Amino acid sequence: MLKRAIVVGASGGIGAALVQRLVDHGYRVAAIARREHVLREVCERAGGGEMPRALPYVHDVRNNEQAPALFERVVQDLDGLDLLVYAAGIMPRIGPEEFDTDTDKAIVEVNVVGAMSWLNLGARRFLVQKGGTLVGIGSVAGDRGRRGNPAYCASKAALHTYLEALRNRLSQHGVHVLTVKPGPVNTPMTEGLDKLPMLAEPDRVAAAIHKAIARGAQTAYVPLQWSVVMAGIRSIPSVIFRRMDI
Repeated sequence: MLKRAIVVGASGGIGAALVQRLVDHGYRVAAIARREHVLREVCERAGGGEMPRALPYVHDVRNNEQAPALFERVVQDLDGLDLLVYAAGIMPRIGPEEFDTDTDKAIVEVNVVGAMSWLNLGARRFLVQKGGTLVGIGSVAGDRGRRGNPAYCASKAALHTYLEALRNRLSQHGVHVLTVKPGPVNTPMTEGLDKLPMLAEPDRVAAAIHKAIARGAQTAYVPLQWSVVMAGIRSIPSVIFRRMDI
């Protein structure tokens, strides 16, 4: 049976790799992103042709008032929905002495409010149909408040908690909610950054997400080694952690 998926934030990085992975494993995918020309290229590579398996929809997640109508249109085009993945995210570069509210607001609008807009829509539908899977792409950066980018860390921590709350609300209704926590991924977002341990390729992350969905995982660190690393980092007392350059 053909499965139907929405990937929000599908024009690059993890999102684009996941579109390809899902198409390769029998899904018809609605790929949503704001960069139209790049999005169309992703869909063409993943499953173009007369009967396309990847369909492009242009949308900026900051325009969350447009999300409900687009969601309904996509579900109708797909003739149903089994999986919704929120992969959109931004991580602007900020200086060590930079504190800019407009930048922080943009991070929260994309990484948190945009996620809530789309995951709420999926949650409402899956609650009614008594089944489905919601996936949010968080980050190991959300496990501690690191000095490099406070708003980014906070946005991912908020997303993690939100997904946990959704899981607690929906699990009794047959809905699976997965929180993905990648380490650094080789994408334009991380290009030029130093000190990126265990840098993963988007294809590897997409494969791990697909496996985590299949096994019904609640949380997936990618690569898996990050689960051990972050357990250690979470155990460091704050008085010591604030002195560490991580």
